[in-house]
Formats: sequence, C-alpha cells, structure tokens
Amino acid sequence: MPDSWPRGASYVGLIAAAVLAAACAGRHVTPAVPGTPPAPTLIALLPDPETGVTGKIQVGNEFGGLPIAVPRGATLVKPSAAPGPVKQLSEEEVASIFGAALDALPPAPRHFTLYFEFDADTLTEESGRQISEVLAAVKRLPVPEVVVIGHTDTMGEAKANVVLGMKRAMSVRNVLVAAGIAPEMIEVASHGERDLLIKTRDNTPEPRNRRVEISVR
Repeated sequence: MPDSWPRGASYVGLIAAAVLAAACAGRHVTPAVPGTPPAPTLIALLPDPETGVTGKIQVGNEFGGLPIAVPRGATLVKPSAAPGPVKQLSEEEVASIFGAALDALPPAPRHFTLYFEFDADTLTEESGRQISEVLAAVKRLPVPEVVVIGHTDTMGEAKANVVLGMKRAMSVRNVLVAAGIAPEMIEVASHGERDLLIKTRDNTPEPRNRRVEISVR
C-alpha cells in the first residue's frame, strides 16, 4: 500500500457502486483498542469485474467530502478530518489489500441477450451462434442459477406478446436442458412488451426488442 498511508488503517473496497465492507471486515479491519481513537479507513473504488466499468462514489464525513471516479481510486477517511486526497492504487496494491476478500466473493453474474426473428421463437442466425457461449458460462458453475426472460416489440396485442415472450424464453430453456442443464436450475418468465430495450410507440417493429435476456450466476 502507499507509504503515506498508515498500516493500521482498516480497509473497505468497492466494486462499481457495491460496498465490499462485509467481505473485507473479517480480514482487513483492525480491532479497536479501548481508549484509542478509531483507525483511518481506506475506501477504494474497483472496476466491475464483468464489464471493467468503474462507477462513481462520493466519500465524506462531517468535515467534508470528495468524489472518486477513477479505477482503483482510493482515499483515507480519518475520524477527525475530511477525506482525501484521492490516490490511484496499483493492481498489485489492490491484490495485496483486497485479494483475500475478492477471492472469497462468488463469481459475478454473466448476462447475455439473444435476439429473435419477427413474430417467432426462432433465434436470429447471429444469436444462434452465441448459444455455445451461454452454455459454457452455465457449465462453468458447479450449481448454476439461470434466469431466462422473454421480451417482444410492440407489434400486436399486449396479451399475445406475453405469450410470445414466454415461447421465446422456453425455446432457450429447452436448448439448455437438451445440453444437460438441470431444468430446476432454470427460471423462466415473460415480460412481453412491458420492458422495451428500445422505447417505441405501439405497433412498431423493433428487432432489438425481440429478445431473451439471460442471467447466469
């Protein structure tokens, strides 16, 4: 860790906007000694492990605050002063400070979007080729949980689109089951036209809304 930061500090890591305090607490928080002031706390912002995107946080106390928006940006929060300044940890420092806590986390969910032909539960040619990637992500986990949600565009009646969305979700489920995924590991639902990826007026054909979204965790 940077030489200017005390080794007695407690550490809190963030992935995107998610606080890893609970995961880090057992390994990185130094117990307080009765009669001594609380140790400074190191707050770090880490990129999302799946997308690599770094979010933004505001760190503050009664003495002031500052934003952190850079990958591996970190600051010390002391009990009697405003936080700051922000310094950027190296990847080696992140591994040293937060490595054990990060290793203990479950794998980040994987997300996939597959697209369908108009008014059908047939995958587009490109999405059909993506099925192997979905299967690999599911089979990589010892006990996978898969959520499959079907969607449509706004063509036709809303009730009929709920049915069509379910047909699309079931077609993906059937592919997964045929590949050896246990049916009880797969949750299936349909949003029909209620959750448009691309907002359109009613009775508007939109290929990007004709989709199934898959979450694997």
